[in-house]
This record gives sequence, C-alpha cells and structure tokens, in this order.
Amino acid sequence: MDPSERYEAIAHCNHCGFCQTACPIFRSTGYEGGVARGRLALLRAVIEGRLDWSPELEEPLYSCLLCGACTSNCFGAIPTAELVTAARTEYLEKVGRKSIHRLLFDTLLPYPRRLHLAARAAALGKNSGASNLARALGLLRIFGRDLEQAEGIVDRLPVRPFRERFKPGVYDGQGRGRPVAYFVGCGVDVVSHAVGEATLGLLRRFSRSVRVLENNCCGLPAWSYGDLTAARKLAGKHLPLIEAAGAEIVVTDCSSCTGFIKKYPELFPESDPLRSPALSVAAKARDVSEWLAAEVAPRSQALAGRRVTFHDPCHAVRGQGVSREPREVLRRMPGAEFVELPEADWCCGGAGSYALSHYDLAMQVLDRKMENLRKTGAEVLVTTCPACILQLSHGVRRHRLKVEVRHLTEVVSGPKG
Repeated sequence: MDPSERYEAIAHCNHCGFCQTACPIFRSTGYEGGVARGRLALLRAVIEGRLDWSPELEEPLYSCLLCGACTSNCFGAIPTAELVTAARTEYLEKVGRKSIHRLLFDTLLPYPRRLHLAARAAALGKNSGASNLARALGLLRIFGRDLEQAEGIVDRLPVRPFRERFKPGVYDGQGRGRPVAYFVGCGVDVVSHAVGEATLGLLRRFSRSVRVLENNCCGLPAWSYGDLTAARKLAGKHLPLIEAAGAEIVVTDCSSCTGFIKKYPELFPESDPLRSPALSVAAKARDVSEWLAAEVAPRSQALAGRRVTFHDPCHAVRGQGVSREPREVLRRMPGAEFVELPEADWCCGGAGSYALSHYDLAMQVLDRKMENLRKTGAEVLVTTCPACILQLSHGVRRHRLKVEVRHLTEVVSGPKG
C-alpha cells in the first residue's frame, strides 16, 4: 500500500470516536494516541510532512494489538490494522530494524531445525530455573523490554518439538473424509504438544490420510512487525510445499496461521508469479473449527455435565469471519452446557509477542477478559489459538480461577486431549 492509498483511506475517518468503545488498549489507558482515530491522525501527519519518521513513533505504532475491533465498529470500515502494519513497514525502512528481529525473521523462523534448537535451549533454561538467573542479571531484556515479566506467562516448555515425535510425512487415516494436509504452527510445534496430538488424532480418525507438512513459520510475526520482505519469504517457501502435497484441504489448529495463509494473495502483486499459487493455497486453507464443523460429529464425553464457554481469537472472528463453527461444535458435544462469554470477540491481550514489549497493557486487557470469564461460571474455556491459550491460562492462574483452558480439538478428541 503506497502513501497515497493510505492517505485516501485515512481521510475517511470522521473522528466520531466509535473506535474508542471497541479498542481494548483505549479502554485500558484512555490515551487518544492509542485508539484508531489517534493513530490515523498520526499517520496523516506523517504523510502530509508535518511529522518526521523517528524512533518516537515506535510506541504509538507498536502498541496497537492489530485486533481489528476498531474496523468492526467503524461506519467507514477503515482498515486501521492494515494501515498501521503498512506504516510499520515504512518505519522499518526509514528508522531501521532491530537485531533481535533480524535474528528471528531471517535466521530462526525460516528454518525449523534452528528454531527447534533455540526452543530446546529455552526449554532447558525455563524448566531448570536458569531463566530466573538470566532475569536477575537482566539478560532477558535483549529479547524485549518486558520479557523479564512476560517470561512467567509460560509455565513449562517441552524439550522436544512436536515434529520430532510426529515427523513430517503421510499418516494413514481411519475415516472416509478427503485427504488433508496438516500445517503445524510454531506454537503447537514448540509449546502446545497436546493440541497437536489431539488435532492429528482427529484428522486421522475422520480422513483417509493426513500429510504432516514440513513447514516453517507462516510469516505472520514478520508481517505484524512490519517486515514485509521476511513475511513474503516465509510465505513463498510454503507455496510449492503445499502444492506438492496434493491435498485439497490444508488444516491448521492455529487460527492466526490460518488467517494469515488465507491472506497470502495480498502479499504478492498481480504481476508476481507467486500470486497464482498463493491464491490456490489460500483457497485450500481451513481453520480446524471449520473442518470440525463440516466433517466431524463429536462423540467425546469430555465436557459431559460441564459448563463451557468460548473465546474468539482475533484472527478467527475478524481475520476469517469464523465464529459460528466452533460454537456449533461445542453445542453438539454430548452433555455439555454452552454459555456465551461476554465480549467473547475482544482480544485477550496475547497478540503474538505483544507482552514482550507491553506486558502491563497486555495484563490490563487480560484482566478484563478474566472478569468476563468469571461471570459465566464456566468450568472450561475453549479457543482455537495456541497464543490465546497461553495468555488465557496465565490469566486463570493470575486470577486463581478454577477453569480449564483447552483447545477445541482437545475437548473434541477426549478428556486427555
């Protein structure tokens, strides 16, 4: 998106303030610069030359959750998250990238084996308590100004990656459904193994075969940061991989991954030869809740006699328009009592790595989510994003709630996930 296109979109803002009522950050801070119309005014000033690109712009640009709630509440449907992301890209070009992001986006995320080694080192440090020493010495700050606090969001880490136990390749299925490809997101691969096992088990149970892809990061973290070059590189590696898999459907159990894969065509202009395969891959992508609602008749008794509620990941409800499907699945669960979560589509404050640099804000947003959860009286909170699961689990511990946080595939597959 070039500056003139951004200016035209920004000019549609009439400063009505309806974005204020939907913005989790504004509701936490009351700061005008932290709401859509404030950020749009800032971008307009930069485009008009009244404000120069400088490091001072980092905070207003990067304190946005990119949750898209403002757009949903905007009469002009101004795509503020896309405008902010485009501005981040220009910010990196004018001000520069940080070394930690070059390490992540250029050196680790494109190469699963390197990521696995880094994750194993982090797991050993976390599980042994060595990270506590690193925190005391201030060594964690190089990975984010608030990592010393945010490090506690994760309780423990697996030492081995999911795909070391379930290697990429074709797995026979027991069902009659079409063959599927399973895109394993980074969160499942290095943190949420129970989710991956539950998902793979369901895919095998209801499909004729499942190909576990040897994919790398989907590219969303780089895109969110504003590194469009890295995001295109990561996405571009998947296009021939997924096409070669020959599956009609590509399922992910991370709504963030699915949402971004569906946006792959936007990364490549019409003239780019990768545009056509990007369209093909995007058309095959399915959020696991979409696949479950269409293919599976839940038989699990995991929620029998229990009250359950659902949190909408931002990349599902607004990124893909997926909201009805997971609720359909939960309502069909034998013996489950489904209750709607107030503000279910409000961001939980996870937003990928948001807490690494904005821990206090992330916790304020999370606290609001936990108060709404308390009102439901639910015993189980279900969602479809590993990052949300980590954040929500931290919130449950933080507020001492007797609530289990589970992925949708865990409760559908059975009590053990």
